[in-house]
Amino acid sequence: MEKVKPKKHLGQHFLTDLGIAEKIAKAVTGHQDVRKVLEIGPGMGVLTDFLLKENWDLYLVDIDSESIQYLHQKYSDLGDKIIEADYLKKDFGPIMCGSYAVAGNFPYNISSQIFFKILEERNSVTEVVCMLQKEVAQRIASPKGNKDYGILSVLLQAYYEIEYLFTVPPGVFNPPPKVNSGVIRLKRNKVRQLECDEKLFFRVVKQGFNTRRKTLRNALKPLGLSDKLKEDAILDKRAEQLDVQEFVILTKKLQESWNQ
Repeated sequence: MEKVKPKKHLGQHFLTDLGIAEKIAKAVTGHQDVRKVLEIGPGMGVLTDFLLKENWDLYLVDIDSESIQYLHQKYSDLGDKIIEADYLKKDFGPIMCGSYAVAGNFPYNISSQIFFKILEERNSVTEVVCMLQKEVAQRIASPKGNKDYGILSVLLQAYYEIEYLFTVPPGVFNPPPKVNSGVIRLKRNKVRQLECDEKLFFRVVKQGFNTRRKTLRNALKPLGLSDKLKEDAILDKRAEQLDVQEFVILTKKLQESWNQ
């Protein structure tokens, strides 16, 4: 089988270190007794080999037709579980039929978009184990009050328990990226529904961080704050000083102020 060449326009950096691939595969726990795993961007199957050894019910999705051809030859038993598609555009509901975990070495250029899609699928995706740019991994796992803390931190922490597992140096990839990578694990928590309007919660979080240096009183002006709400002490803070629960409280206060 001819090797697949990494493609720059797809942000491909193929992992070459088998020890790290095994470590990532072993980090998948089967949270909530889920056996199905969707690997995003398997490339030449370095991580896939170890996921198969762990006996997961494995599905693969890759946008690169050359990779797909290679994977069909390498894993002929998987058949139609090897899917040629853009993960961001494909509806995996009918394919995965229920709960599943996600694993992969995410392309740096779309890792945030992958997580926004996972948020949409949060009631199906029980666990995520992935490698991505270290800065993004740290941001997702970051607690409040930290400069790394941002929109994705709050939105993902609302629905997942998040652990930063380990750092991976550039030299174990072909081609080596210019930055370090980080591996994180997300496990779905027990929150089925936030105690507020979830769409408004997403808006408040995004608006709050859009001008993160401003106090929330100024950052949230475009959402229409009542005079009474403007006096609330919570608005003296900046977005990065609020945890998930405080954003829920703020969202409820905003909602109530509109209904008065």
